[in-house]
Amino acid sequence: MAMTPFRLDGRVALVTGAGSGIGAATSRALAAAGALIQVTDASRDAAAKVAHEITAAGGRAEAHQLDVTDETGVTRTINAIADLRGGPDILVNNAGVGARMPSEELSTDSWEKVIAVNMTGAFRCTREAGRRMLQLGKGSIVNVASIMGLVGGGLYPNPAYQATKGALVNWTRAVALEWAARGVRVNAVAPSFARTPLTTKLLADPEMEKAILANTPMGRLVEPDEVAQAILFLASDAASAITGVTLPVDGGWTAR
Repeated sequence: MAMTPFRLDGRVALVTGAGSGIGAATSRALAAAGALIQVTDASRDAAAKVAHEITAAGGRAEAHQLDVTDETGVTRTINAIADLRGGPDILVNNAGVGARMPSEELSTDSWEKVIAVNMTGAFRCTREAGRRMLQLGKGSIVNVASIMGLVGGGLYPNPAYQATKGALVNWTRAVALEWAARGVRVNAVAPSFARTPLTTKLLADPEMEKAILANTPMGRLVEPDEVAQAILFLASDAASAITGVTLPVDGGWTAR
């Protein structure tokens, strides 16, 4: 009985960038809590693989190819899910990219690509899913930001990524306040470095991993499943009085 507020039975959850890493872990965690997962990813095969893993484990999931930079595609996919399954009751904006290079070497095209995925993509999905949630008078949105949206410097330059993740943090507050009285909660998580496809090349450098661990008080990388559990908490009724919050999942990085 004590765990009932963490259950998501009867709810439809849409996760973007869910074909791997934190998105895949989140899809599995929300499915284990009883939600019907709409696994979306720019790669149809990656989305289908995660959906299959969930159903094979006894959960419920459906796969969709979704590029969050495609406005027509976002609207069509969310409307189709709503018409067929209802909801979505939960949206996890996880899709993201980076551009690791100094500002003086960063092209405008690369800058705009990061903004298109990390910021505009999250806005677009939130707007479309949020319209449905507001009609129902309930819903929960969790944005996947980053510790790089909370601090000014990292171990290497990644200015477009930091700009968009910082924007996500404050945008989370803005939408949370806008929709609080209408039953829709909006929160974010800010993960530290985790072993995902986004960090594969970075962590292939033993010196970089050593530097990351040296800057993490807990002395280890964050696991995607640990981020997923924080997202589950914020998405569930266990966090029913929480909105506008960005929760670091960072091994103590931002507490230094």
